[in-house]
Amino acid sequence: MNLKTTRGLASLLLLIGSVARIGASARVPVDGAGQAATPVPASVGSIKAIQGNSITLAPDSGSAINVAVQDSTRLLRVEPGQKSLKDATPAQLQDLQVGDRILVRGSQSADGTSLTASSILLMKKSAIQQKQQQEEQDWQRNGGGGLVKSVDASTGAIVISTGAGPTAKTVTITTSKETVLRRYASNSVKFSDSTPGTLDQIKPGDQLRARGTRNADGTTLAAREVVSGSFRNIAGTVISVDANAKEVSVNDLLTKQPVQVKLTGDSTIKKLPAMMAQMIATRLKGSRGGPPGDSGGGAQTQPPPRPESQGPAGGTEAHHWGGPGDGASGGRPDLQQFLNRLPQASLADLQKGDAVMIVSTEAGSGSPVTAITLLAGVEPILTAAPTSSQAASFMSGWTLGGGDAGGGGDGGP
Repeated sequence: MNLKTTRGLASLLLLIGSVARIGASARVPVDGAGQAATPVPASVGSIKAIQGNSITLAPDSGSAINVAVQDSTRLLRVEPGQKSLKDATPAQLQDLQVGDRILVRGSQSADGTSLTASSILLMKKSAIQQKQQQEEQDWQRNGGGGLVKSVDASTGAIVISTGAGPTAKTVTITTSKETVLRRYASNSVKFSDSTPGTLDQIKPGDQLRARGTRNADGTTLAAREVVSGSFRNIAGTVISVDANAKEVSVNDLLTKQPVQVKLTGDSTIKKLPAMMAQMIATRLKGSRGGPPGDSGGGAQTQPPPRPESQGPAGGTEAHHWGGPGDGASGGRPDLQQFLNRLPQASLADLQKGDAVMIVSTEAGSGSPVTAITLLAGVEPILTAAPTSSQAASFMSGWTLGGGDAGGGGDGGP
């Protein structure tokens, strides 16, 4: 199953047990030879096309399936987040549209290319998108994140560091038995790829985001939901680029050793415009003047306009330059959204000697790492934040879930 879909899909999967009971009471269709067709588990996917009583289903794994809808097929509509059929409402075939998510139970033909539906659960694409937007806004308004400094298993308290330079600070994340804990996949910082986790999985150095209720000065956040993961942060300069092999050799500024970095189709590559990189560097240095070398007599650097999609002023501090709880004003630009809106770069944009910051998977000694996020054009930032911890803090504010935002969002951080 492709976990890059939405958490609305998870709601559908939780309903499989209920659907099974519906399917069990339906008559078993027969194929053209009069033989009982083969029963199959529920098929989940998106509607690719509808013609008459026939639906072309693009499942989350495997080839397209032709779904035949009969007069006896039971159709129910569920809303994202529902965990039972108690609040499901009856639906009609004409309610279905291309792009909607459906869960189908029935009997499959011998060749596996078609399915006669006994029941269909419908989740409207528009409802999923609305749910995603609501959750994304909640993460922005009531979220925070950074690098884990310590975990107290006895109290459930997690201390994180966020920001860099003069904006660096610590925030205490408090958890309870009601807190939902999730863990990023080892090769992804997309929320939709995360799985249920436990407190003892969270270690110092992990990247973490949480949403909940903050205290007045933003130093404590009582978490309703926490997502964390272990990744490697690399800051260094490009030694060589092999576009054919999709690999980059980087000299790690921390270890002073070369690191071989592989890139895949899921890797995010972005390049900061020079002006943006200089603005960030100036902020990391805590300067109120213009960029180094500016002869403007200390005139304050003006940030780019705030993206229209940003939430209310004073929204999630973690998405601002300063990190959680730094007292950011409503006019401060949203770095994560700005970076997400940059066009995807390519290996052809990298040259020997370029400074890069990378979030990657962990790998064994001497083994190549796989890049999750590679950010180029960061020479001024590495000059302003020369230590590995400062660079890691800067990257964590964006990379936690940043890869999803540009693609329509998955309702996560």
